[in-house]
Amino acid sequence: MKLTKGVLSAIYALLIIIPVIVIFFATFKSTSEMYKDVLGLPASFGFDNYLTMFTEESMSTYFWNSVIVTLISVGMTLFFSSLIAFAITRMSGWPGRILFGLFTLGMMVPAQVNMIPLYQLVFDLGLTNSLTGLILVNISVTLPVAVFILTGFMKSLPSTLFEASRIDGASNWQMYRKIAVPLSLPSISATAIFLFVMNWNDLLYPLQFITDSDYKTLPLALLEFQGEYMTNYPMLFTGVIIASAPMVIAYIFLQRYFVAGMMAGSLKG
Repeated sequence: MKLTKGVLSAIYALLIIIPVIVIFFATFKSTSEMYKDVLGLPASFGFDNYLTMFTEESMSTYFWNSVIVTLISVGMTLFFSSLIAFAITRMSGWPGRILFGLFTLGMMVPAQVNMIPLYQLVFDLGLTNSLTGLILVNISVTLPVAVFILTGFMKSLPSTLFEASRIDGASNWQMYRKIAVPLSLPSISATAIFLFVMNWNDLLYPLQFITDSDYKTLPLALLEFQGEYMTNYPMLFTGVIIASAPMVIAYIFLQRYFVAGMMAGSLKG
């Protein structure tokens, strides 16, 4: 049984690693070299494609747009969702259940259903072709998911801690800041990684609300390398590697928080 699991794990790992290696090697090839030998090694390991991305393709602008949108969206979503989750757990009876149910319903509505009314709302507010509009949309879309995750964790916190702090004269804000948030850090960290991936990789909403090249994010900018009759795969793969690098780096340094948050949620659920 152990041997079978090991073989299956090795096959699964190869299925993941081989495409990544092929894509990485392709970033060092020219278009003609790519079409001539897809799986072969590049003739030279020059960084021409990477330099071109940042000097001729405005990749630095797209990169920083993604950074700004992602960091602000994740930060604001975590702040509001933790406040809402704390409020839900402190509300007794049906009001808390109804509020939690409303956010849960928000997770059940497909994004495609909201596209037209959401675009009309953003257009009426004059926030199309702006990072501000994109940030507000991201917050509204990801808030139900974050509330759902954090509420499940905060419900498991001992109520005696809040009762004791209330007796000592602590306000709701003090209980949120000094008790709920510190104890929920594992779950908040795991939620932050989840939200980071969602916002960083999002293509639907930038494609819907952004047409000005000055406000494009990385996923939207990568579409420029796909033509009707021919696709510049070396440049496209170079953009994919650049876009994936922050997520890989973030996961390497934050994986212990992600695992701790998942384990905490499963044990306390």
